[in-house]
Amino acid sequence: MAAYTAGALAGTLSLYLGAAYVLSRIPVAKTSPDDAADVDLYILSNGAHTDIVVPIQTTVIDWSQTIRLENTLAQAPGMRYLAFGWGDKGFYLDTPTWAELKASTAFKAMFYLGTSAMHTTFYPAMTEGEQCVRIRISLADYARLVDYIKNSFDYDAEGQPIWIAGHSYGADDSFYEARRTYSFLYTCNTWANNALKACGQKAALWTAFDTGIFYQYRDAVERDEAME
Repeated sequence: MAAYTAGALAGTLSLYLGAAYVLSRIPVAKTSPDDAADVDLYILSNGAHTDIVVPIQTTVIDWSQTIRLENTLAQAPGMRYLAFGWGDKGFYLDTPTWAELKASTAFKAMFYLGTSAMHTTFYPAMTEGEQCVRIRISLADYARLVDYIKNSFDYDAEGQPIWIAGHSYGADDSFYEARRTYSFLYTCNTWANNALKACGQKAALWTAFDTGIFYQYRDAVERDEAME
């Protein structure tokens, strides 16, 4: 019985990983104009999780009015960019490192049993590189991205994002309550991939992993260069 169960689990995992690989390689085409270059946003990976990084202030929105710098430990001036990363609240708050991951936390996250949170991080500048890709979009597309991000937060009676006090990874970040439930079908990277779809940018058909997103951007550039 134990061998049968182990085999079934291994088969299910293989099917999931295979589907994740194939679907993440299928592109969703960009629908916005190619010459639109009003706003620079970035996709930023830590090797497992993708953040969407946007300017703090534009004509579309001033994020500092809702995501407060004073909710960070440093409250450092001169910040120009704000990263958004949606994810499972248990993973975020109870698992600062992979070494501290509990089986119960992973189980709740994978099977719709937890709640979610938004991790926000302030940056003074962004630098393109292996884990950071710039995307230039129009103001109209950015407005759609703003709506997508705003709709991912949970709000108090005054219409403000609900800050989760006492939790941060460093000096310049903070956490907020979020909507929707994390699962093996809707991960932090699925959220980020859907953010790109929401603003008309190139994306994967579906992905659970950051590699699916970056395959459509960084890896695509590398493939083009290799063919030249």
